[in-house]
Amino acid sequence: MTAPALVILAHGSRDPRSAATVHSLVKCLRETRVDLRIEASFLDHCPPTPYQVIGKLAAEGVEEVVVLPLLLSSAYHAKIDVPAVVDEARSRFPGLRIIASDVLGYDDTLLDVLDRRMRAELKDGRVRELDALVLACAGSSDSHANASVTRLARLWGQRHKLPVTAAFVCAASPSPAEAVLKWRLEGRRHVAVGSLFLAPGVLPDRAESTSRRAGAVAVSATLGVSAEVARLVLLRYGVAGLDLLTLEPAPRPVIARPELVRTA
Repeated sequence: MTAPALVILAHGSRDPRSAATVHSLVKCLRETRVDLRIEASFLDHCPPTPYQVIGKLAAEGVEEVVVLPLLLSSAYHAKIDVPAVVDEARSRFPGLRIIASDVLGYDDTLLDVLDRRMRAELKDGRVRELDALVLACAGSSDSHANASVTRLARLWGQRHKLPVTAAFVCAASPSPAEAVLKWRLEGRRHVAVGSLFLAPGVLPDRAESTSRRAGAVAVSATLGVSAEVARLVLLRYGVAGLDLLTLEPAPRPVIARPELVRTA
C-alpha cells in the first residue's frame, strides 16, 4: 500500500527567504523519508498553490494526500484557510482522498532549536550575561493561541532560571519592544529575545529591529530548518495518515460506456 503524499502548506511571504526555508525543509524531509512523495505549496504570495500541487499529484495517479499546515499557531489560518483549501481540493479532485493534519503547534521540542539559535547569537555578539528573556512570536486575535505561547515562554524561563515575557508582533500585547523596555525599566540590562518564527520574513524582521532599538542585547535567528521541526512534521503527518483510514473512500470517476451502434 503506497503511503499518502505529503503536501506542505506554508503561509507564504513576499520575502524570498521564507520560501527558501520551506523548500530547504522539504529537501530535508525527502532525505529523511525517501519513501514519501513530499511537495511544498503556499497559501499566498508565492507559487505553487496547493491546487497546482495536488492537481499534479492527481494527474500522476496519487490517490491519497495529507495536507500539512506549516504553522505554529492553531488560529485563523488553521481554522479558516486550511479547511477551505481542503474542501476546495476535494471538490476539484473528487478521485482523491485528502485530509489536513494538525499544525506543528508550540511543541516543547522547539525550545531545543530556540536554545541553539540563541547560543549562536550570544556567541557572535560576545554576550556573556543575561538577566531576562523575551519570547517573540507573530501573535493572534485567538487568545488560546497566545496562551500556548505564554506557556512555552514559561517553560523556557524555567530551563534557564530567568524571568521571561511572551511578546507578540501583531494582534496582542506586549510587543517585543515593549517587553524589552519593561525589563530594562526594572533594572534588567541584559535582555535577549528569542524568535519563535519558522522562517525569516517581515514579522521576524520587525521583532528584531524594534527589540534592538529598545535595548535587547541579542535577538536569535528564526527556527529555520532543524531535525526537531522535521520530526514534528512527520509526527503530524503520521497521525493524519491514520485518520485517512477512517474517511469514506473517494468516489471514482464514472466512465460512460459508448452505446452499441446497430447496423442494418
